[in-house]
Amino acid sequence: MRDTASAAPSRVTPGQVANPFRVDRATVTRWATTGRTASALTLDGLRRGVEAEVCEFLGRVPTQVR
Repeated sequence: MRDTASAAPSRVTPGQVANPFRVDRATVTRWATTGRTASALTLDGLRRGVEAEVCEFLGRVPTQVR
């Protein structure tokens, strides 16, 4: 039997995505709704992002110079 758990992408919550960006979870949910970041809804209706795609998105966002 094939182990499907290792083939599944790692999922992250909107809160886990919001922390490195220093934004609210609602902003991350809006990004997912508009297609800026990839996400999926779980069976119980919670939104989860794909960790690898979120890291890629984080790398594309320009940082502000203070």
